Amino acid sequence: MINYIIQVILFQVLFVAVYDFFLSKETFFVKNRWYLLGTAILSFILPLLKISTVQKAVPQEYYILLPEVVLSPQKVIEKAAWYQSFNYLEILFWSGCIFFFVVFLVKLERIVRLVLQYGVARKENYKLVLLPKETKAFSFFNYIFLGNDISSPKREKIIQHELVHSDQKHTIDLLFFEFLKIVMWFNPMVYVYQSRISLVHEYISDAVASKSDQKENYINHLLSDIFQVEHISFINQFYKHSLIKKRIIMMTKTQSKKVKQLKYLLLIPLLGSMILYTACSDENKSSEAIAKKELVTIYNSKDGEITSVKGEKSTYLDRYFGEKIDLGKELSINDLSEEEKNEFLALKESLEDEGSVLGVKVYKGTSNRKIIAYDLVKIKIKEMVDKGGSIPFSLLEKVPTFPGCAEGDKDCFNRSLQEFVKENFDTSIANELGLDSGKKRLYVQFKIDKEGNVIDVKARAPHPILQQYAEELVQKLPQMQPGEQRGKKVRVGYTLPITFNIE
Repeated sequence: MINYIIQVILFQVLFVAVYDFFLSKETFFVKNRWYLLGTAILSFILPLLKISTVQKAVPQEYYILLPEVVLSPQKVIEKAAWYQSFNYLEILFWSGCIFFFVVFLVKLERIVRLVLQYGVARKENYKLVLLPKETKAFSFFNYIFLGNDISSPKREKIIQHELVHSDQKHTIDLLFFEFLKIVMWFNPMVYVYQSRISLVHEYISDAVASKSDQKENYINHLLSDIFQVEHISFINQFYKHSLIKKRIIMMTKTQSKKVKQLKYLLLIPLLGSMILYTACSDENKSSEAIAKKELVTIYNSKDGEITSVKGEKSTYLDRYFGEKIDLGKELSINDLSEEEKNEFLALKESLEDEGSVLGVKVYKGTSNRKIIAYDLVKIKIKEMVDKGGSIPFSLLEKVPTFPGCAEGDKDCFNRSLQEFVKENFDTSIANELGLDSGKKRLYVQFKIDKEGNVIDVKARAPHPILQQYAEELVQKLPQMQPGEQRGKKVRVGYTLPITFNIE
């Protein structure tokens, strides 16, 4: 979400920069109004766009088979628990939203109170509210608020000006940015946008209202009195000190040539670069739908007919064994979600043992679940067992059994392994190695052979001492009951991730 917000603000900065440098001094007021509204909305849509063909692949550090073991000192957990349960950024965000919503309601209440207090004089196409002993002049939708102390000749000019705001629904523009200020109160560009479009509104109204009179007279009326200003951001005000000079300059400016409208074409390369940027960003990858873990469906085929059966294991990807058939589009690893990638790569790595299986591929399938297809045309599972090769965990009929667990109980195996690591892993060793503070992760790969012994232990860690320590730790695992496939004992490979904190 933070990446999304940063991209929104960045795009709005670029859009406003183009407006300020190339468009703001032109007299295409209506087009500028729609430019500001359109780009404000586009800045929220563009970060959500993605083009899969240009997205970058993120290499995986390692492939996970076993549940991750997270090591944290118990005292630290107990000490931090009371404040770690709070999301302070979320609290700050919602506090800001509530505050600015209340401010908006207060401003709205001031307008409603003026209507109720002084009443409404209904005219042909607007509603007039006269404010006694005031020189204020502003409009809100088709309500025009005028101070009684404004002279009659000037009132007519002001009403003509404010009627343009009413007819062109300028209040809706301001309320749109007021809404953005509530939900993105921390974004300075929302205030910049509201300021720019308020000025464009005045240009539009001045251009229309001054047609009924000489511009010199209209400007003299504009300068003849200094009216009070109502400090409400979503009303159209006839007189605002900071805008008077800019309005006069624009009224006296020569009409821009039509050829200068080509400046709006600058949007094309700008939008193209923004779309390319968002398509290649990591945010788009993380915004993909998260795969759901369900009981695996195992497909098989014989003589062109496909059968399926539900397995006992929950996975992100279904499995297919059998003759080569159409399983839909073949997918690359970049087409998979993070969870699907981990499962596929872990399985692929386990199958690389001794070349026991030719390989695996992923297909889109016909359901909402992707399918891993095993290439078992030349080498069957029976041959793998006969040759003494390691069997992939996902193909096992009976998984290894940890001492004290029921035979083949996978959950008990995982739980017992995690408890063993937590009880025996000394995190103080990691703190003495001079590593940078923060979360660290190491991976241990090992096999359980046909006798239930732990063999071929290999570790990958952020420090050689940690690597050696992790290998020695896993080698101390107790002897287990080996896994079985079709009644024969087989070797099984595992990858164990361990996460810990460096203080």
